[in-house]
Amino acid sequence: MTKARMREEGDAELVANDVRLVGRLSAAPAVVELPSGDTLMTFRISVERSARAGSPAARGSAQRVDSVPCTAWASRLRRSVATWRVGDIVEVEGAVRCRFYQAGGATRSRVEVEATSGRLMRRSPAA
Repeated sequence: MTKARMREEGDAELVANDVRLVGRLSAAPAVVELPSGDTLMTFRISVERSARAGSPAARGSAQRVDSVPCTAWASRLRRSVATWRVGDIVEVEGAVRCRFYQAGGATRSRVEVEATSGRLMRRSPAA
């Protein structure tokens, strides 16, 4: 085995695209039917920024919350997400994806978290 090949195999341990978010559902989940006929559920989670000492986010930015767009493709997860309400505390695990699509005659892109699992952690008291 060559050194280059060994280095490539070892790199798999160094790279990852794993996301875990715990935050508040900030908009009602919406069903989206794509031109391909596929169905997905879109939703947004607001997560507080961690204020780690010395991080650029901790210094110089007044923004304390990020609103992260998420999608659920699997039917079981879509059914679960459909029961979530605005204000609920939820946990989502998945991966960052960049999705390309056509709109208005132009190619556009969207960065989102493609959820592979999710759960309701605490129901919002507001009904």
